[in-house]
Amino acid sequence: MKRLIFMAFVLISEVALAQTEGYKVGDVVKDFSLKNVNNKNVSLADYKDAKGYIVVFTCNTCPVAKAYQARVAVLNTTYAAKGYPVVAINPNDAGAVPDESFEKMQALAFEKKFNFPYLSDPDHVVTKQFGATRTPHVFVLNKTGKVNVVEYIGAIDNDPEEANSTKIDYVKNAVNELSVGKKPAIASTKAVGCSIKWKKG
Repeated sequence: MKRLIFMAFVLISEVALAQTEGYKVGDVVKDFSLKNVNNKNVSLADYKDAKGYIVVFTCNTCPVAKAYQARVAVLNTTYAAKGYPVVAINPNDAGAVPDESFEKMQALAFEKKFNFPYLSDPDHVVTKQFGATRTPHVFVLNKTGKVNVVEYIGAIDNDPEEANSTKIDYVKNAVNELSVGKKPAIASTKAVGCSIKWKKG
């Protein structure tokens, strides 16, 4: 019994740690290289002309992430040409949720005609670096000199069900402000979505 209580405490502590670690606004982001659904690796450095990035942790199965798929595509359509492309990352473990497999990611990207890279992070290395805990969870980066700095963390907007008459487009506003040399008026919000399904073992 004592061992079970101890293991439960350790698990709770690890979950709490996962929620508090990771990048904060103002931190410099380490580049990464992850496999895209076209079987080619993608890194931030591949975008030579980028002024920043909209990094979205999302997935195949979460109802909230699915509700935002079209809006993520619109973000890329709107801002990639302005130097802020979307880079989507699936942080979920396919061992825990089979429909999060790389093959299922490829099928979803093809079905929905994703206009942005959809990368797999099966070992959660990049997910833990960022400190993402939900799908969707967004990190807006701004290129400053040779480094990428986190300028916004949180939700895409405050309208998951597209029924909020006082909708605030957090990501759009942040990128619009950065594009004219301003800091986002709202730099962080609570990410609303499904918890990330971590690798077992």
